[in-house]
Amino acid sequence: MSPQTLLAHADSAQPWPGAFVDPDGQSNGVNQGDALAQAYQTALAVRSLRVARGEVPRGYKVGFTNRTIWERYQVFAPIWGTVWNTTLSEGAQPIAVHKFCEPRLEPETVFGMLATPPSNASLQDLFDCIDWVAPGFEVVQSHRPGWKFTAPDTVADGGLHGHLRLSQQLSVKDIAASAEDLAQRLSRASVRLLKNGEQVEQGQGANVLDSPLHALHHFLQTLRACPGAPDLKAGDVITTGTWTDAYAVAAGETWTAEFDAPLGALSLSFT
Repeated sequence: MSPQTLLAHADSAQPWPGAFVDPDGQSNGVNQGDALAQAYQTALAVRSLRVARGEVPRGYKVGFTNRTIWERYQVFAPIWGTVWNTTLSEGAQPIAVHKFCEPRLEPETVFGMLATPPSNASLQDLFDCIDWVAPGFEVVQSHRPGWKFTAPDTVADGGLHGHLRLSQQLSVKDIAASAEDLAQRLSRASVRLLKNGEQVEQGQGANVLDSPLHALHHFLQTLRACPGAPDLKAGDVITTGTWTDAYAVAAGETWTAEFDAPLGALSLSFT
């Protein structure tokens, strides 16, 4: 599929007519490993189309960092996509489900960047370049019916990103003295995910590559290994992957994520 076709399906919330990668793991004669690299270049082409029409990149989403769900979705390594000014919000306004294709919801940790990390940044270097951390909800979507896809499909599909809702932003320097301190605090924390007041799952920060801070560090290395990908910069927002499974959402529902300290809680309603 062309970048124009992928963008049209994202805009219309309609499923794809086929897969980016064929079921046998081939895409136009390319093996699946090469298809993943091809998918990132296609996603960057879609990014250019969105920029050309006036959308502004606000950062990145990182997906499939939760190893407990890899087998379920048959994706066995993290992926990433772009977050936009049109897909990022704060506040309490409901979100309309009809804007997405098979939407699901994920409770996540979100970071805001203070500066571009140095080359070969250590975990502490990365910590020094982070401005804030916040709880968030990411609405994810799949343009492959039934959430049946390959890893290259998910990359070409914008990292499955639909929308990111942010809650209270906390200065990392106010809650942790070092990278290891922050990594451990987030790793030990848990979240209760509730639908209309009823708990559906409890997740752990350790599910996310052992800690969301480690997930951010892994993403930085992956981003810089991708030809043509823009580097992290001050002001970028990065959401680092779900602490639980992703759950289907419907109009009339209100979902709440109750994170352990220091993150707090947030709620999101759907119409």
